[in-house]
Amino acid sequence: MKLDILAIGSHPDDVELGCSGTLYNEIKSGKKVGIIDLTRGELGTRGTAETRDKESDAAAKILGVHIRENLGFADGFFINDKKHQIELIKVIRKYKPEIVLCNAIEDRHIDHAKGSQLVSDACFLSGLVKIDTKCDDYDDCWQEPWRPKHVYHYIQWKNIEPDFVVDISNSIDKKMESVLAYKTQFYNPNSDEPETLISSKNFTDSVKYRARDLGRLVGVEYGEGFTTERYPAVDSIFDLK
Repeated sequence: MKLDILAIGSHPDDVELGCSGTLYNEIKSGKKVGIIDLTRGELGTRGTAETRDKESDAAAKILGVHIRENLGFADGFFINDKKHQIELIKVIRKYKPEIVLCNAIEDRHIDHAKGSQLVSDACFLSGLVKIDTKCDDYDDCWQEPWRPKHVYHYIQWKNIEPDFVVDISNSIDKKMESVLAYKTQFYNPNSDEPETLISSKNFTDSVKYRARDLGRLVGVEYGEGFTTERYPAVDSIFDLK
């Protein structure tokens, strides 16, 4: 299946927090959208890898994404090397996305910047004809090179200044529903698990008020911000809002 957009996160819930409103917008408009989680989030203080598997499946159903896969990289310990790049190149060549959305370029959690650079590098390398990768199912099937047209980075913990903002006013409720599918991770007054930075009510509230603030910057109710690796281009200046 060829995808229009492939959203990639270091952990299950990264994509929901960072860009799920944007994804839902495009799914509603008929685009094919997928999510790749690099790790199962097994080092997280709350929940387990198994509970996060179930939560990510539930979030995927809420958003209506066409595929969601987990690459099973080691949470906290994956690195940007040839082994990990090749695994990502296989995924990029398999789904041939026009746009890739990935982790913030810098952030509080070390996996976010690592994942950001790993995905960015893999997107570039995936277009090189001299890197050979095989299809998953057939030993004699070789993948064709593919380089996404655009790589954009969503914003996470740190208040990074966006290069552009997507209006998610009509999808903010679906975004929050997908975030709260991660019942072990976020605010639950009845939970007896240890408190973390993201399990507080303040953090859950911040997801919505950040979206409101990003929307304010561009004159809409809610928004999601992204940074770019190169200048965006438009056919006409009138395409800019």
